[in-house]
Amino acid sequence: MTAYDFDFLKYINRQNQGRSGRDEKTGFGEYAFAGDLRVLRRLDRLRPVRIVVEATVRFWKAVQKNALLGSSVKVNRRQFPELHNLVVECAETLDIAVPTVYVAQNLASLNAGTYGTDDEAFIVLNSALVDRLSAEELKFVIGHECGHIQNNHVVYHTAANFLSQGVITFVKWAAVPARLALNGWSRRGEITCDRAGLICCRDEQVALKVMMKLALGSEKLFEQIDLDEYLSQVDGIKEGVGRFQEYLASHPYLPKRVQALQLFAKSAYFRELIGERGGEALDEVDRDVEKVIQVM
Repeated sequence: MTAYDFDFLKYINRQNQGRSGRDEKTGFGEYAFAGDLRVLRRLDRLRPVRIVVEATVRFWKAVQKNALLGSSVKVNRRQFPELHNLVVECAETLDIAVPTVYVAQNLASLNAGTYGTDDEAFIVLNSALVDRLSAEELKFVIGHECGHIQNNHVVYHTAANFLSQGVITFVKWAAVPARLALNGWSRRGEITCDRAGLICCRDEQVALKVMMKLALGSEKLFEQIDLDEYLSQVDGIKEGVGRFQEYLASHPYLPKRVQALQLFAKSAYFRELIGERGGEALDEVDRDVEKVIQVM
């Protein structure tokens, strides 16, 4: 794995207005959630995680990559050009190379994922997602997945996904401690990538609409949802033993992600990107977000 200097992310001036590139010191997106960086820097030190990550890379190259290529359709200028243009726009906004994207046949699940290795990453969009989201909404999803690439999440993200599916079974002794460690990081990594998605679509309401659709899986019911009422569910999550289920999950509960994204949308960092003034410093926002997403 590549070594990086994971010092606390500092807010820096952007030379290219309207873009969000890498922080020169950390090598990660300038917008990245500090909790993501703090936990990520510890993963390489954990032997179970190193073993599982190595097994993941071997399994990906030997098996899963071929399964992906054989069951999905590549997005490029000749196939799905409109979708390809959205990918290019997101890559340019985040100042990364245009990633390889595939559409997989899945009409039942609004989902997307990023898999592979640091040298060869693939974004997979389920066909249901492409069918049900507008172009601006897809920008949020594609931007989120590009955030995994920009912030060097890909191998760890793939390992966490394989563990959740029970794919990596030949390192059983390491599976449980590795899964807990990876999921603890992954919940914070999702906050970083939600920010990448918002930076790409540049519209808080569009981003929130996508999240509500992911929560419901229904366009019809979406029109009847009350955001404030939905967010009130967070209070219930903080109570009872049920909160321990989230401890085993790779994603924060969606109401928490919504609250975290709303906090970022009010940050000075994001407001400057969209040509507005005011807002809190990013480190202050990060402290508030950590309180929102904490599990224990």
